[in-house]
Amino acid sequence: MPPTFGRRRLSQRWIGSVAAIAVLLVGSGCQPSGERSETNTTDAAAPTEGALRLAGTVEAVRSWTVSVPRLAGQSLTPLIITYLVSPGTRVEPGDLLVTFDPQEQERAALDRQAEVVDLDGQIARKRSDQATQEAKDQTELTKAANDVERARLDVRQNDLVARIAAEKNTLALEQALARHEQLQKTFDLKRKAAAADLRILEIRRERAERALRHARENAGRMEVRAPFAGLVVIKRIYRNGTFVEILEGDDVRPGTPIIDIVDTSAMQVRAQVNQADAVLVREGQPVKVGLDGFPDLIFDGHVELVAPLGVSSSRSEWVRALSAVVAIRGTDPQLLPDLSAWVEITGGAGVSSPEPDARR
Repeated sequence: MPPTFGRRRLSQRWIGSVAAIAVLLVGSGCQPSGERSETNTTDAAAPTEGALRLAGTVEAVRSWTVSVPRLAGQSLTPLIITYLVSPGTRVEPGDLLVTFDPQEQERAALDRQAEVVDLDGQIARKRSDQATQEAKDQTELTKAANDVERARLDVRQNDLVARIAAEKNTLALEQALARHEQLQKTFDLKRKAAAADLRILEIRRERAERALRHARENAGRMEVRAPFAGLVVIKRIYRNGTFVEILEGDDVRPGTPIIDIVDTSAMQVRAQVNQADAVLVREGQPVKVGLDGFPDLIFDGHVELVAPLGVSSSRSEWVRALSAVVAIRGTDPQLLPDLSAWVEITGGAGVSSPEPDARR
């Protein structure tokens, strides 16, 4: 058999095999790989046709931040955390959240209290000494007044005594009047000086008492309790070139936020609306809210607020966007703050089609 006849025979067999495979594929309902088959499977996270979908972040309607207390009357000295509630704990009103080392504040309060007691003693002694000195000065002033009256009686007898005795009586009266006037001025000046000395001590006591009040308030701020029921979220701080979670034993500076208490019973989503879609979003619209991390969770909600002014979009500073707040109806243990979420607006209250321009 010539070689050409053998190659022709193999080619015919290969063509026949391909044709048979094609017939089997068509018979089984398979389609060519270049086309996609249509399915009826509905994905909960897939957007509805014709709906407007927004991306946003879940946040709490009510939250409270615990910061390191700023101590009155003291410098920004770091405080040491001696107790810190575990992250993710659900607390009730009045539960202890964090405790700072109170030794420094208690010592300062005791020092201020001792200073107040000492100043009270100084004021009491000063008043007693001033009262004694005032009585002594008053006795001298009374004696000088009596000397004046006695000298005046002697002067009345000048017509009955010799001229020299009369001049002595007149001179004695002048001296008595001068001494009495000098003692009176000295008495008044001493009283003013005594009042000033006493006022200085009273001012020092007021300052010490104010410092004592601040020290007691500072000691009372070493414990922070939850104002309402919620979830505990521990914050991070920048330390040694990285962000680390705050732990017991850390020293933190006053004013540093360390804990967030989040009320998970009422949550909302804050999203951005492109300026081109702003006409489609109105307050009161019913929406669907889903979580990117939990596709099975779908919540009902409504548009709570649409900001009247636009801001720069996260994608470009030239594209403006409006901030929208969407209230979520219902709750779930997995519905937590800072989760990424989507908001789907399909229509409803507040949606209206743009009316045609009558001028056209």
